[in-house]
Amino acid sequence: MAGQAVGHYHEGSMLVVLVLLVTVAMRVAIVTAVVYLLLPRGPLCPHCGIEMAPLRNRFFDRLLPALQRRWCLECGWDGVVRRVRSAPTRAAASRSTPRATPR
Repeated sequence: MAGQAVGHYHEGSMLVVLVLLVTVAMRVAIVTAVVYLLLPRGPLCPHCGIEMAPLRNRFFDRLLPALQRRWCLECGWDGVVRRVRSAPTRAAASRSTPRATPR
C-alpha cells in the first residue's frame, strides 16, 4: 500500500519538475530573443554612423555565427552587432539570371 502511494506521488512530482523546466527554458528563450533583437544591426556605428572595423575571434565566430564584434575607429565604441547578409554582387546576380540566346 505504501509503495502505490509513493509511485503516484513520484509521477505527480515529475510532472511538476517538467513544467518548471519548460517554464525556465521558455524564459531563457524569450530573454535571448529580446537581447538579440536589441543588438545594433550591421556594420555602422550606432553612435556616429561610421563603418566599424570587425574584430576577429575564431572561437566567438564559430560559437555564434549570427553575431560579430566590431570597433568604431571614430568614436571608440566597441561591442557586439548582428551580422547582416550582404546583397549578392552584380557578377553573381548576372550569372543566376538566364540569358536570351540570339537567333
